[in-house]
Amino acid sequence: MKAIEISKPGGPEVLVLTERPMPKAGFGQVVIKVAYAGVNRPDALQRAGAYAPPSGASDLPGLEAAGTISEVGEGVSQWNVGDKVCALLPGGGYAEYVATPAAHCLPVPQGLSLKEAACLPENFFTVWSNVFTRGGLKAGERFLVHGGSSGIGTVAIQLARLFGARVFATAGSDRKCRACVDLGAERAINYKTEDFVEVVKAEGGADLILDMVGGPYIARNLSALADDGRLVQIAFLQGPKVDLNLAQLMTRRLSFTGSTLRPQSDAAKAAIADSLLHDVWPHISSGRIGPVMDEEFDLEDASKAHACMEASNHIGKLVLKVG
Repeated sequence: MKAIEISKPGGPEVLVLTERPMPKAGFGQVVIKVAYAGVNRPDALQRAGAYAPPSGASDLPGLEAAGTISEVGEGVSQWNVGDKVCALLPGGGYAEYVATPAAHCLPVPQGLSLKEAACLPENFFTVWSNVFTRGGLKAGERFLVHGGSSGIGTVAIQLARLFGARVFATAGSDRKCRACVDLGAERAINYKTEDFVEVVKAEGGADLILDMVGGPYIARNLSALADDGRLVQIAFLQGPKVDLNLAQLMTRRLSFTGSTLRPQSDAAKAAIADSLLHDVWPHISSGRIGPVMDEEFDLEDASKAHACMEASNHIGKLVLKVG
């Protein structure tokens, strides 16, 4: 099969087209004939040598895909050959075929194409588990998401608004801010011209903040929280190491937590998939929420997709057309 491999750690140019043996479905797994694969920041981190795959996972990049099941392994009863699915992957999505645990697959929501469905798993798994399960967002609370026009951000805005929160978002241009408002943000803050701390504190402070920036944003996030507020960290684009005075965690009863999705157990990911199927997928099928797509690239142009992602001019998701 055709696949994109990382020839060596480096920039987008190290992504090269190659041929690999077809994967086989192990116990509890299915093999998917990939139609489209989503492109995500962790793919770029892996490409740069900063995010190693978990033990036993494919060394090929690609953490989500949509397509048709071509093989069903032993112990799998919920899927059949020919079923159309989207799936969270341990890796290997930049290829014509990929194996993944059957419990990490979800049906393509009614009305969505395979291209649209390929945009769902990584972002919806991440947002649902961090904003609602770990972060405990409730209706009426003030929620701030950084990078509101990113794949994560566009999902977080829609879900938070859907479940009754007041949504605030940061973005790096007026165009991106308008996109955040169109998706349901009450207020979008251009972080290049405004101070999100001042804006959010004027509203009473955030009850929950979802951040992937890190670095100097960590202290600013804590300042922007309301008393009893929660900060959930899911990445560190500006670094994980900072000097902090943590006394405010006690005096203001703040909570600071975080998670990464890929290293979690298969059982944990299966539980997230089950929750999404029951609590979120009906809203996608009804058209109330959905993926935001920017641009499509052919599989062999994966390096161009990574360059586009790292230029940060896009809104929503980038996808690779595979099959």
